[in-house]
Amino acid sequence: MPVQFSVRVRNARLDAIETTIGTSPKLRIYSGAMPANCAAAPTGTLIAEITCPADWLAAASNGSKVLSGSWTVAAAAAGTAGYYRVYDSAATNCDEQGNITATGGGGSMTVDNTSIAAGQTVTVTSKTLTDGNA
Repeated sequence: MPVQFSVRVRNARLDAIETTIGTSPKLRIYSGAMPANCAAAPTGTLIAEITCPADWLAAASNGSKVLSGSWTVAAAAAGTAGYYRVYDSAATNCDEQGNITATGGGGSMTVDNTSIAAGQTVTVTSKTLTDGNA
């Protein structure tokens, strides 16, 4: 039988992610296919970089954690958003990556438009971390 955790433990694990990554992390949006893991070099074109708010994720609740504040920036380059990476505030360590879809598309993170032109405003519309082991 698999191990199961209480909602309290699941929330604590999720809150530890935000604590470990730290305040005001960098969110980078890339074109192309997502690398095998966070340690691998990024692939594709860096389309946009957002400096997230200091408190960038809401407190975990019911085993999930959602974005907090406004995540918007003008794109530096054109491309089709394929995946994102979250780095610490110095942009030294990649600590999370996931796929991107348009709003309502079910990706790890959604944006208002995945076909991005240079200079276009890019807005993250949702991002949810859900802990397993329920």
